[in-house]
Amino acid sequence: MKRIGIIGAMEEEVSKLKEEMTDVRTKTKAGMEFFDGKLCGIDTVVVRSGIGKVNAGICTQILIDDYGIGAVINTGIAGSLLSGIDIGDIVVSVDALQYDVHVEAFDYAPGQIPRMDTLAFPADKMLIALAEAVCKEVNPDIRTHRGRVVSGDRFVSDHETKKKLREMYNGSCAEMEGAAIAQAAYLNGIGCVILRAISDKADDGAAEDYDTFEKKAIRHSVNLVRGMLQKIAEKV
Repeated sequence: MKRIGIIGAMEEEVSKLKEEMTDVRTKTKAGMEFFDGKLCGIDTVVVRSGIGKVNAGICTQILIDDYGIGAVINTGIAGSLLSGIDIGDIVVSVDALQYDVHVEAFDYAPGQIPRMDTLAFPADKMLIALAEAVCKEVNPDIRTHRGRVVSGDRFVSDHETKKKLREMYNGSCAEMEGAAIAQAAYLNGIGCVILRAISDKADDGAAEDYDTFEKKAIRHSVNLVRGMLQKIAEKV
């Protein structure tokens, strides 16, 4: 099996995973430190990409070019756009799009990148099913949802933007990296899934909720990634 790349935007999202790795070799490129070793017995590269779509896209391409990864898991936190998705729950991506792309003047749909053959970049079906099954097992205290991840270079914290992202883009959660990672994976023909633990409701109380629930959300994400790798290791 080829290596699996695991990307988190912030150090808090990947530090626990890096602590559990063995046989680690590190390399710094583009200001990012790549941890290449074993995690749950699987060849894995864990990296903090930094925040935002450009950082995320660059990071994914380095994983593909320098490490030959066969799949990428993007772990992190997001704001919920739907009333049925509560703080602490996890969203497993079905697909992802960039909501801050607007080229409607040339007859593209909102969010569609010009001359791309898809509006939203699909997640890998096997990784979706694995993530959903594992999350119910390792995080029984929360709910797991399949949905669309919408990404943009802003922190969503007002009701009007939240409503727009839900109604115009059919988003389940909003964050700042996933769609760029999904696009890079799509262009390179590798599997991808975005895992988002909900830290806030992407509304006027988002900043306060984020500070309160961030650690709990990250703990759920780490449990899920670790559980997925353990299941993959059992099948190798």
